[in-house]
Amino acid sequence: MSQIHPIVMPKWGLAMQEGMVATWHVAPGQTIKAGQELCDIETSKIANVFEAPMEGKLRRLVAAPGATLPVGALLAVIADDAIDDAAIDGFVEAFQAQFASESHEEAAPEPVTITTPAGRIRYLKLGETEGAPVIFVHGFGGDYLGWMFNQGEAAAHATTYALDLPGHGGSTKDVGDGSLIRLVDAVAGFMDGLAIERAHLVGHSMGGAVALDVAARAPERVASLLLLAPADLGPEINREFIEGFIKQSRPKKLREVLEHLVVHPEQITHEMIEEVIKFKRLDGAVAALEKLRDGFLFVPPGVAAVHAKFRALACPVHVVWGSEDRILAPGHAQGLPPNVAVTHLEGVGHLPHMERAAEVNTLIERMIRG
Repeated sequence: MSQIHPIVMPKWGLAMQEGMVATWHVAPGQTIKAGQELCDIETSKIANVFEAPMEGKLRRLVAAPGATLPVGALLAVIADDAIDDAAIDGFVEAFQAQFASESHEEAAPEPVTITTPAGRIRYLKLGETEGAPVIFVHGFGGDYLGWMFNQGEAAAHATTYALDLPGHGGSTKDVGDGSLIRLVDAVAGFMDGLAIERAHLVGHSMGGAVALDVAARAPERVASLLLLAPADLGPEINREFIEGFIKQSRPKKLREVLEHLVVHPEQITHEMIEEVIKFKRLDGAVAALEKLRDGFLFVPPGVAAVHAKFRALACPVHVVWGSEDRILAPGHAQGLPPNVAVTHLEGVGHLPHMERAAEVNTLIERMIRG
């Protein structure tokens, strides 16, 4: 039996409420395959590719480029040739009328704070299941929203927490001497404050180094590690990016800096740039970033000691690196101990959890399931 299938605005993470259709990569009359790139969608955090959820013939593009629409809004229609244009018209009209009559204002989950020995820590909790929870630890200059494409997916399988490290987001701007141990103590204190005995840790960049050190210092508290382009595995680091992130306050100049993060510059949205500028205006934010730069990021790592941390771990460890990473050299993943699984993602920059979210989410689910 012939059917008409709607393609709607996806929901990438529970915090996403709307998206903007930036560019279509397909045209009406084209037969598409499941997983094929349909269009680019901009969210408040980053632009990303929306892949076809099914195969079939694309009969109608409903959303024009530049249109900002709520989650669930009609973007396109798939149907075979047995369905005439009048039936397509009727379907679109009925869908739009019903969608307009429904309330789509779902309250986004809100982060909360906890007081720890390291100071105030802001975090977002999603999901409530048995078993070890997942704790997401962001990189330099990030915050909990950096996991918007991942936390909601993981929350279907585990209790999840995405936190703001000291010096970032809504957490304390007191980073002490800016050393790695200061951040490690903050994560351990966060776990203590919420009575989390054992957790899976997912860390990105600077957060990857933090997660590894948490596991090295308290291996009984870490069920597994998934490290995305972790810092501290080699001497090469993009100092121009770090300095530019701290110093640049003009949108045009800051865009040039942030474009180092991704392979496709158009993924850096205006909203993302404005969020960074807004964050750096917070009292103490720039000073905290400078301390982390001098106390950790620009301190030459002891690579042999870091490899020894990996070798000593009994829990599963997986390192993921984008082949086009311009912040931390992909070559840092070479020569890791045999107990570390390594995945290289071709055509990906420094943000694999955003640039290739589906693949990273699959790895997170496997980590949870053991």
